[in-house]
Amino acid sequence: MLVRSLILTSLVFAILAGWAIPVIAGPTIVNDVTQINPIPVDEVVVPKTVDEIRELVRTHHGPISIGGGHFSMGGQTAAEQTLHLDMRGLNRIVAFSPETKTITVEAGITWRAIQETIDHKNLSLKIMQSYSNFTVGGSLSVNVHGRYVGQGPLIGSVKTIKVVLADGQLVEASPTERPELFFGCIGGYGGLGIIVEATLELADNRKVERSVQAMPVTAYKDFFFQTIRPSATAIFHNGDIYPPAYDEVVSITWLATDKPVTVEDRLMPIQDSYWFDQLSYFWLSEIPFGKQFREQVIDPLRLRGEAVVWRNYEASYDVRQLEPRSRETSTYVLEEYFVPVQRFDEFASKMAEIFTRYQANIMNVSIRHAVPDRGSVMAWAREEVFAFVVYYKQGTAPHEKTTVGIWTRELIDAVLSVGGTYYLPYQLHGTDEQFHRAYPRAREWFALKQQLDPDNRFRNKLWDKYYHPPVMSSAAMPLPAPSTAEPTERDVKKNFKP
Repeated sequence: MLVRSLILTSLVFAILAGWAIPVIAGPTIVNDVTQINPIPVDEVVVPKTVDEIRELVRTHHGPISIGGGHFSMGGQTAAEQTLHLDMRGLNRIVAFSPETKTITVEAGITWRAIQETIDHKNLSLKIMQSYSNFTVGGSLSVNVHGRYVGQGPLIGSVKTIKVVLADGQLVEASPTERPELFFGCIGGYGGLGIIVEATLELADNRKVERSVQAMPVTAYKDFFFQTIRPSATAIFHNGDIYPPAYDEVVSITWLATDKPVTVEDRLMPIQDSYWFDQLSYFWLSEIPFGKQFREQVIDPLRLRGEAVVWRNYEASYDVRQLEPRSRETSTYVLEEYFVPVQRFDEFASKMAEIFTRYQANIMNVSIRHAVPDRGSVMAWAREEVFAFVVYYKQGTAPHEKTTVGIWTRELIDAVLSVGGTYYLPYQLHGTDEQFHRAYPRAREWFALKQQLDPDNRFRNKLWDKYYHPPVMSSAAMPLPAPSTAEPTERDVKKNFKP
């Protein structure tokens, strides 16, 4: 007590005397949108030019991590004790040719910024994800997809990329020029080099009309093949499976039309607040029978009547619509599973059983379709697939994280059992064995990394978990994972018996 009083008295005297009191700074933390993966890094730098990035790579002797919007959800953008490059300062349009329907952009630019430029020429992006806040470099690194009928991953709309390699060299790659780099970097999660520029194909900006149809989930596959896949006018499509029963789906298709628009805006207006969306998601995830109320009341009201909008409008959603008021005790997370089209019903049944058994708080399961990937080494669509995009809510306590990991690994086993795969931008719950079954060319990618980045300079938590180089300098050596007191898988499973 006496010691504490003396310390407090000394601090007061020091402040009154104007003495400088040393402040012990904490580590610089890089986190992702879920806020459950804080990663201490040595420094965060926001480069503004490609030359600045090249100089940083040449002069920094330790490991480097790369991030954009930080929408990946399992540490794919950072690792401990790295120099973290925040790419959002590299955000210029390099060239735009309406005549050839192409645009060249720096990697830190957002899709929304591109839309604001090309909309004036009545052009649209050929492929992107549904939300427009993501950076182009991040989207390329995970090889995103959207709701585009007849399309597949983003790589299908990319003509060339420019990449800074581990020695600071700037190289251009395409399907015909340095194809190993092109197909390794797109979907390569920043492990081979830093994508700094890309040339993308564009499409015409058309007016689209919404068509809605509800059906049993068992009828969806035939409906898609008979109605949506052969359509000459379908632009966007997804099907939403309703929890907690997982037996009904609503099909939402946007078809090209010449009808007058019902919404005058060409892009979705950016709002200061999305309080209604926050309230809706809270109701859906926390209130008894909230999910049933959505299925039976909210969505029928939301989807009623005629809707005709511009393609760019429907492609310009703001991800802040999904952001809760707080992520301290619970958080919203995504997972995604890719299923060969003929095995749709098998996986849907397995998925429903797992979610029901673990009482998972699933908000929505959105079905997308993708044609096969044209060659990326880490391809998730090696054949024609349906994507099951799972949006769920989980607690942030250790036992809640453990439970999610358990049912996620069961879902991975389920999708592997039907010849499918799972997506890597999310929490790193998959085992080494599951990872290699899902991505059989991973060792080919590892060999390319050893060739291009022998000291493992480009690091993040994804590759720290699955990539194990034979020799590594001490500067690039991954740190051991911190020990936790989380409950074991066996402990949790005892509470969730079939």
